[in-house]
Amino acid sequence: MAVKIDGKIVSYKVLEKEDPAAVVDTAAPANEEGDVVHMHESFQRPERLVGSTYKVKTPMSEHALYITVNDVILNEGTEHELRRPFEVFINSKNMEHFQWVVALTRLISAIFRKGGDATFLVEELKAVFDPRGGYFKKGGVFMPSIVAEIGYAIEDHMKHIGLIESKLDRHQQDFLEQKRREMGGADVKKPQGAEEEQTESDFPPSASLCMKCHTKAVVLMDGCMTCLNCADSKCG
Repeated sequence: MAVKIDGKIVSYKVLEKEDPAAVVDTAAPANEEGDVVHMHESFQRPERLVGSTYKVKTPMSEHALYITVNDVILNEGTEHELRRPFEVFINSKNMEHFQWVVALTRLISAIFRKGGDATFLVEELKAVFDPRGGYFKKGGVFMPSIVAEIGYAIEDHMKHIGLIESKLDRHQQDFLEQKRREMGGADVKKPQGAEEEQTESDFPPSASLCMKCHTKAVVLMDGCMTCLNCADSKCG
């Protein structure tokens, strides 16, 4: 390698190969993560990826959306093994939304490949509202838009691979499950057609919409309006 010398040479010395001063330390600083591979922009796509496909059926279209999230496994077989989402594909027979679906998947995939914390995408997608109004899914969950439902599917995948942890601990989940059974088994007079509604929902037919998780699961429990899905309560 050529080196440009701008100053005047005042002295020189010929170094031998055995001379310790001639040895240049080019190794990276020793640390525990020296050999750990992280996600970054220059990371090359492996030949094989693992992933999951989620079927999303909305009343906005007669055809379902199939959302595929492929993951890359970093440092496979080591103690630093980590599974991260790498790319997203969305397929459907409905070609009405083809352009924005392709654009959305390319943007999400680019953010995944850039590295860092990509869980913020979930909240951004779930916050998109359709100006024509949303719809209720089976189970009483309100979806503000198709984009929001894509966000929920990606959130489910991130929970599955451990990137997002449930906000409720095991004790809270067991408590809410017990209350669901108690409320569902209560002897109350149901309006006509309530039986059909109950079979489609995990929550009582009289439940109202929760403004936090957008699920019809808010009931009066112990004198306070409480959501049986996310445990949100006006009483704190």
